[in-house]
Amino acid sequence: MNAMTEANLKSAFGGESMAHMRYLHWADLAEKEGFPGVARLFRAVARAEWIHAGNHFRVLKDRVGDAAVTAGGGFGYQSTSQALQGGIDGETFEIEQMYPVYKQVAEFQGETAAVRSFHYALETEKVHKALYEEAKAAVDQGKDISFG
Repeated sequence: MNAMTEANLKSAFGGESMAHMRYLHWADLAEKEGFPGVARLFRAVARAEWIHAGNHFRVLKDRVGDAAVTAGGGFGYQSTSQALQGGIDGETFEIEQMYPVYKQVAEFQGETAAVRSFHYALETEKVHKALYEEAKAAVDQGKDISFG
């Protein structure tokens, strides 16, 4: 595996792992603020981020050893609305900057498993962003969301 794609997979693993934990914490916040539907959304997206992290991790299965992983993440949000905006911002970064570049590098380097992992994550993040935007619009009007 090429070093740049390996580094990108490790970075994506770190970012998705942190998003998983952050969204679980934000689910608790939404629950406490009386938004059980938003809490369920955060938990569902947290599970998806866990899956993304696992996919990236599995692509790295032949890379043995420790690695320092640095990833950005939102901290300090005090309300469900702020947390949703943090989620929107994080998903937007992944959609517009991170995953397109990681995918392009992996394509150039012929790393098909990494391309697939990055592609699936990118397409899913688009759905997460749309759901968070819908939820934020509701929360900003004092309403919860409901899924059929």
